[in-house]
Amino acid sequence: MAKIQEVLPIYEKLKNEWNRKPPNAEKTSELIHLLKNHFADGGFYPSDSSEDTRGLQIARDTLEIAAQCAILIGDIPSFERTLAQLKPFYFDLEDRLPESPYRYQLLGLNLLSLLSQNRLADFHTELELLPPKDIQNDIYLKYPVSLEQYLMEGSYNKVFLAKGTVPSPYFTFFMDILLDTIRDEIACCMEKSYRTISFTEAARLLYLNKTDELAAIAKKHGWQMKADQIFHFENNQMKADNEHVPADEIASQMIQYAREMEIII
Repeated sequence: MAKIQEVLPIYEKLKNEWNRKPPNAEKTSELIHLLKNHFADGGFYPSDSSEDTRGLQIARDTLEIAAQCAILIGDIPSFERTLAQLKPFYFDLEDRLPESPYRYQLLGLNLLSLLSQNRLADFHTELELLPPKDIQNDIYLKYPVSLEQYLMEGSYNKVFLAKGTVPSPYFTFFMDILLDTIRDEIACCMEKSYRTISFTEAARLLYLNKTDELAAIAKKHGWQMKADQIFHFENNQMKADNEHVPADEIASQMIQYAREMEIII
């Protein structure tokens, strides 16, 4: 069984490395891996019989750094695995350990991660684990819950504005994923709602300020822009013509798409 005395020097190195501005993600990951190997020997996880709360607290602190480091390097699977390891510390040991200042930040990040992947069922399952008063009052939990409400309302403009009010820089990573997903949905809706659209109007609907970002989306969706700075969605029009869809059906679809665009705007 690993002893606290063996782990403490590595743990202190980890904290010092993580507190650097900016931290070295590679060195941090190496120290985390080394500590986890010691933890595996026993006495550091909630399932162990050890009553040494100091060992449990070191393990929790290490996992919290690991979760943040996973976001820093953009490793979502690692973040999810680490959150799964942290939950017993947060929910089963809350009476034995002092509350972590990172608890709600990481639980909020977990909610935003699920939301950014459109895993709404998992989002609500995780939400049920949390006390309603914490959801209403904690800034890290309120943020993803508000975003989910905006999405259900179709208030995409509020979602885009919310990027400017992230409660922690770590939230930006998942927000960027969520906004990219929304832009793809808007782009698909534009293709079906318009035969042509100007470069400027497309940028406005997609909430983009940079020319290269719009160019990247246009390339991804196969849009063609003529010399008049107008995108022509010719492929969709040709497909509609070839399939000989009845005029009244096309009109009905266009009305529905127009309504969707009104909601988005």
